[in-house]
Amino acid sequence: MTKPNVGGQAVIEGVMMRGPGKVAVAVRQSDGQIVVDAHSAGTIGDEYPILKKPLLRGVVALGESLIYGMKALSYSAQVSGEEEEQMDAKSMAMTMLVAVVLAVGLFIIIPTWSMRFLRSWTENPLALNLSEGILRMAIFLAYIGGISRLEDIQRVFQYHGAEHKTIYTYEAGLPLEVGNVRGFSTLHPRCGTNFLMIVMIISMFVFSFLGWPNLLERILSRVILMPVIAGVSYEIIRYAGKNIDHPWVRAAIWPGLCLQKITTRQPDDSQIEVAIAALKAVLPEEERIELEEKELKHA
Repeated sequence: MTKPNVGGQAVIEGVMMRGPGKVAVAVRQSDGQIVVDAHSAGTIGDEYPILKKPLLRGVVALGESLIYGMKALSYSAQVSGEEEEQMDAKSMAMTMLVAVVLAVGLFIIIPTWSMRFLRSWTENPLALNLSEGILRMAIFLAYIGGISRLEDIQRVFQYHGAEHKTIYTYEAGLPLEVGNVRGFSTLHPRCGTNFLMIVMIISMFVFSFLGWPNLLERILSRVILMPVIAGVSYEIIRYAGKNIDHPWVRAAIWPGLCLQKITTRQPDDSQIEVAIAALKAVLPEEERIELEEKELKHA
């Protein structure tokens, strides 16, 4: 039987997992206890089947991931003691809006505006667009490298590694035990880091064919096309997850896997326990019972 896809995200002192129709956040409290918050979580695609079509489903998945991820971060901050209370819906919406505006400014406006300094050397649209893409990639890598030096972020990256290892163990059909999880890689082909790297590469290619209009038109064209690029990137990640054994697939996702060496760290056993708790909470009841029976036999 084919296992359903399970995805996740590292949060503050914990891991969020999303399975078929369910999402769970497991967080390690300051007293050492693991708290799990699990609830049903459908997708808008269930109500509007057209949104499950290729390309459209990628945009939907990205939007829903941002929403669930923000909620999980807020919950983990409150449970771990970083914040006194969770954000309400209005605060969360404002936070997401600010994050989107900053992302547009940092990865779209600044790179395309900066190309004005190259126009004294070349007026070639292809060269300018490619140079803009290279600058965008450099800003992205510098951002990832910068935040990876922060101690708190390094712990989040450890939980990121625990998330990947635990998903690998589940996909391999092994009992979800620390000893089994420990042996797997922290690098996973369906990781969000891979997705972002593919978005950067595809955007560099697509934008190269848009000519070189005025600044406002360039900004608008990039913003408007970003959902299309996200949709294509999602399909590539989806395909790569199912065909990882093909050499050309591994070559295509190699840059993203390399970047994961920065965005993941080797977790300790206590962090793996949290990831296991989150994954178990999103599995269908019958599958969870089957896994627990395997664990009892293995013990």
